[in-house]
Amino acid sequence: MTDASDPIPPPPLPGPTRRLDATSLRGLAHPLRMRLYELLTLDGPATATLLARQLGENTGTVSWHLRHLAEHGFIAEDTARGTRRERWWRKAGPVNDLRIADFRDDPEAHGALSVFLRELVQQSFDRVMTYVGEDWDERWRNASTVSDWRDLRLSPDQLRALNAELMEVIARHTPAPDTEPDAEALPVTVQLQSFPRRERGSA
Repeated sequence: MTDASDPIPPPPLPGPTRRLDATSLRGLAHPLRMRLYELLTLDGPATATLLARQLGENTGTVSWHLRHLAEHGFIAEDTARGTRRERWWRKAGPVNDLRIADFRDDPEAHGALSVFLRELVQQSFDRVMTYVGEDWDERWRNASTVSDWRDLRLSPDQLRALNAELMEVIARHTPAPDTEPDAEALPVTVQLQSFPRRERGSA
């Protein structure tokens, strides 16, 4: 997610991207649909029954939202797994690229944008809280971090440059799709949140 109003190009996203427009944003910007999309992205294909059980939701409601995601191209039916009795769904399409500036002059999209951003932040918070509440052995605990840095003072250009460099580091550590993973490897989530903070007394 980037704000393209700045003349400096945004950090590149890995692989092909799909730039969200107002229609596709409204198709995704719903708390349950975003949770379903997240689960299919992180854990792979699933049925409406499996997803409903995981989220504590009604299967019929989940099925309706899955079809809505499919209509907008975010997911697709996994016909290799599905049967006549139950459909399997998988993530589809390239990485989503949201440019906040695209919706700045579109008041009809502001509601969907607000829902999307708030749910995105909530998902990030939930992932951290899940990790903190789980029992990991000492090696994984020592390798992980939940950190922040508060002594930076940057201009918009400097902040964009910082984000670009961090993205390059992540890209260097992202294996190619055909790479055989290390025997000890587990899925790892890297969350980067960098934003300005208003000082006390500022407008």
